[in-house]
Amino acid sequence: MRIIFTGDTVGKVGRKALYHAIARWRAELEPHLIISNGENAAGGRGITPPLIHEFHENGVDVITLGDHVWDQQDFIDNAEKDSYTLRPFNLQPGVPGRGSILIDTSAGKVGVLCLMGQALMRSGALNPFTVGYDEALRLREQGARAIIVEIHGESTAEKTALGYRMDGLVSAVLGTHTHVQTADARILPAGTAFICDVGMCGSKESVIGREVDITVNSMVSSLPAKLDIGRWPAQVNGALIEVDENSGLASRILPLNLTVEDPQ
Repeated sequence: MRIIFTGDTVGKVGRKALYHAIARWRAELEPHLIISNGENAAGGRGITPPLIHEFHENGVDVITLGDHVWDQQDFIDNAEKDSYTLRPFNLQPGVPGRGSILIDTSAGKVGVLCLMGQALMRSGALNPFTVGYDEALRLREQGARAIIVEIHGESTAEKTALGYRMDGLVSAVLGTHTHVQTADARILPAGTAFICDVGMCGSKESVIGREVDITVNSMVSSLPAKLDIGRWPAQVNGALIEVDENSGLASRILPLNLTVEDPQ
């Protein structure tokens, strides 16, 4: 079973680059499922129902979100309507939307679980180590052959610890949020694929997807500024996870990196 997961998609540049990459990877890698983090898709902050439709039209099967989940009112109003768009599972009880899914693929059922970290996040999230573990167990009991866990967080220690907490239970624990792909992709001792951060889909010559000059000047002056989305070319970061369908554990994790010029 082959599953592709891509990092935070930043603005229109990131979306167009992602769709270009998906078309290429579907032909070359033949994934059974594509999961993309879309929490920065709407001009860098959140996602909207039309953009959710755009993601799905261009080959994304499941969309995950993070700390910008509530930035667009249109999404809040429609969060219950698309079961394939996941907000973090471990938010406070009673919030709209869902945080996990069990999806049928041609290679079997796959569970996808979206979690958010607590460390340095100001997220008000519940403990992902307890809440997330219990939900992963439920997905396994419901027949998931593979389980992909996203941990959207700032702290590399927290994300690494969650990887070891889930090791042997899930197929992969994949970090998002920092927009920078880390060099620690590996299979943990009990068979779970792990990487602290898969990276982003966005402007390559940028500050995590934002225009360089505006961002640097804001940091130098300590004055607030509208941080515009960066320009072309773009980078598309992600990971390919290969899962043994019998054990549900990972046999391979391959970081994906693609530079995309403006496809017009």
